[in-house]
Amino acid sequence: MNHVEKIAAHLQQSQNKMVDFLQKLACSESPSTEPQSQQEVFQILTEKLEGIGFRVEILPSKTTGGNLLAVPKDFAEGQPYQMLIGHCDTVWPIDTIKEMPVEVKDNILYGPGTYDMKGGLTQMLFALETLRDLQLDLDVAPMVFINSDEEIGSEESTELIANYAKNADRVFVLEPSLGAEGKLKTSRKGVGHFRVKVKGKAAHAGLDPQAGVSAIVELSMIVQKLFAMNDYERGISVNVGMIEGGVRPNVIAPESSAVIDVRVPTPEDAKMVEEEILNLQPSREDVIVEVEGRIGRAPMEQTKRNQVLWMRAQQAAQVLGIEIEQGCAGGGSDGNTTSLYTATLDGLGCVGDGAHATHEHIRIDKLWERTALLSLLLLDAPTNKN
Repeated sequence: MNHVEKIAAHLQQSQNKMVDFLQKLACSESPSTEPQSQQEVFQILTEKLEGIGFRVEILPSKTTGGNLLAVPKDFAEGQPYQMLIGHCDTVWPIDTIKEMPVEVKDNILYGPGTYDMKGGLTQMLFALETLRDLQLDLDVAPMVFINSDEEIGSEESTELIANYAKNADRVFVLEPSLGAEGKLKTSRKGVGHFRVKVKGKAAHAGLDPQAGVSAIVELSMIVQKLFAMNDYERGISVNVGMIEGGVRPNVIAPESSAVIDVRVPTPEDAKMVEEEILNLQPSREDVIVEVEGRIGRAPMEQTKRNQVLWMRAQQAAQVLGIEIEQGCAGGGSDGNTTSLYTATLDGLGCVGDGAHATHEHIRIDKLWERTALLSLLLLDAPTNKN
């Protein structure tokens, strides 16, 4: 029996353990906005990693739940390493499991955070455990980085991720796969968030309306300018997702604001759209328009070095006898950051559906396959940062 067959057999036998571990992780609810909730899930992950033979460090953050960093106990400084990246925070508030229970029905495991992305964390740890159990040596040491602020933009963890990625041979991101086909993510759109604030002048809407300057009217014109920036054929979307303004129905609105979400496919598009939004101007001199924000996550492009990892994944899938496809995701991840510095392959997590939705779930029969795929990728020779 060759090492591919051994890996497949071992993981097939471990599938029930994987389901049990994922259920435990999902029942440890960990919303991004409640930092203290991350400690229990970090403890579960730490115990598992230490049992595999890793040394684990929890890196604190100022306002979020912190980050977990783990390397093999014999890891030496300067040794070539590959990163496995995931996040343990979810969009779901505490007690969601009362309405959305973590449960198995037929071949499906339901529950908040199962798909995005505690299933990916489960695959990550069981791939490492399988390689340890089968005594398969890695040419490139594995480094595990798990943050707790990805769902709110990774603002505190991005600098750490970038610093580790700069020296990494390659990065595997265990975000969930794409679509029902379980596509790997070889490109992602860049993501930006902006806020536009408009200041006008208050006046009585009945007694002296012409003395006022409506910030809401001005904002409505700005919204039209923002909508005109959409170019769906090129993959550019500019969405005004929230607006607010005014003080009372009988007062000309002195203030208003809008929150904008931007998605762009290329760095050039990111620069263009960012400049257009930041340079929005009022239609009249007695109105003040203030714009803040930026493209926080650069696009993850199908670079040459990223495609090297995709081709390796194809080869690994072929020897496992499974089919995989590649695709582009409209959402961003920490892979957008790592791709700026080293070869990155995203979407290696679970096959399922319902990220951020009440039907969130993963397919149990695909757990061993995707974990085996990751195991083989970890065994690969260095990419030498092609």
